[in-house]
Amino acid sequence: MSLNNKRDLILNGNINRMILILALPVMANNLIQTIYNLTDTYFVSKLGTTQIASIQFIWPVIFFMISIGMGVSIAGTSLISQYIGANELENAKKVTGQVISFSFLISIFLGVVGFFLTSPLLKFMGAKGEFLLYSTSFLKIIFIGSPTMFAMFSYNAIRSGLGDTVKPMIIGLLSVILNIILDPVLIFYFHMGVKGAAIATVISRAIFGLYAILTLFNQNNDFYISYKHLLIDKSLLSKIIKIGIPSSIGQSTTAVGFMVLNIFIVSFGEATLTAFAIGNRINSLILMPAMGIGSALATIVGQNLGADNPKRAKKAVFSSTVITTAFLVLGGMILIYFASPIVKLFSSDPSVISQGTYYLILVTLSIPLMGFFQILIGTFQGSGHTLSAMIMMMGRLWALRIPMIIIFKNYTNLGTNSVWYAMILSNLIICIVGYIIYKTGKWQRKKIK
Repeated sequence: MSLNNKRDLILNGNINRMILILALPVMANNLIQTIYNLTDTYFVSKLGTTQIASIQFIWPVIFFMISIGMGVSIAGTSLISQYIGANELENAKKVTGQVISFSFLISIFLGVVGFFLTSPLLKFMGAKGEFLLYSTSFLKIIFIGSPTMFAMFSYNAIRSGLGDTVKPMIIGLLSVILNIILDPVLIFYFHMGVKGAAIATVISRAIFGLYAILTLFNQNNDFYISYKHLLIDKSLLSKIIKIGIPSSIGQSTTAVGFMVLNIFIVSFGEATLTAFAIGNRINSLILMPAMGIGSALATIVGQNLGADNPKRAKKAVFSSTVITTAFLVLGGMILIYFASPIVKLFSSDPSVISQGTYYLILVTLSIPLMGFFQILIGTFQGSGHTLSAMIMMMGRLWALRIPMIIIFKNYTNLGTNSVWYAMILSNLIICIVGYIIYKTGKWQRKKIK
């Protein structure tokens, strides 16, 4: 489908059909990325409980690195979609160039700083002995490969702003296939262990991330940029940063919050942390529709606001909520029935199986809340009102979840269940807050002139 046809579909086509056409490839791509993580989890789990727990332990650090630069990508999607909606193609190309250049510079900076701070940071977080050794070896390699990660994110953000969700899916699929091949080879055949999983991830992203960025310069496509668009434009970059900073703050403080959360969870024991890790990876599969529709909604909202049609943007939000809820209820019913057998695929530890199964069932019962959360975030990010998204992301973790865990742990008899109940209640309260912000209607004001 050409760029003009996609734009016409988003601005004038059937809303439900439009949402599914854009969201299904995003869902598939999110599934692919989850398989990425599950692949590492599966193969590393064969090495032992400590090894798999070490990967979960460092994920918030990786997310912190990503989140600082992700603000640029989110701002890029918002501005590109609004410029496409307003039919200002050259401005969309300028934003594309700034997103690529600035994201690359940020990734280099974060990669270097992160590499040298890895060991002190993990020690501060409480990692010791073999746990520290595994975590450090994995994380340092991920930091070295940070430009490859940012290349993939930038490409996905740019194509999403254009209304193209198929090409990122294809690139993601090819990358994960290579990762699946490399994981067992490097982990077991070359005896690299945890380090091999990290190297496989970086190589897979490097090959296809570079290819993806190069396709944006292909003049045979209906949207392409030239090297002049990569030159830093201070005024445009300032606009991107202004929109991107709240997203960066929201996501980075969320990442820090998950680091703190991990410290509390690991205080219950490695089995609880492992159950949390496995449960989250499995639960993320059921959340694919919500995440996909939320991402697609950002494009839909952005292009319709750019075309001065906020009424259609609101209709898209409502339809997205209905479709998301239907997907999550169906997926949740399946997950509840198979919760225990699925957890057993990743661990033979009775304590991990017991806690992981209970966590999955409990969270699945409240899974529509996470769907509402993704829809609201997608709406605020697509409109460029990232401050509202920041409030939701920060508030859920810092104002609600972490304090609740502290209270439940010290003043109730919930024990390890303190973590699971705090997650559910924080999701409920922050969705109420987000809905109140949504009803003010301020998100309907577009960010381009």
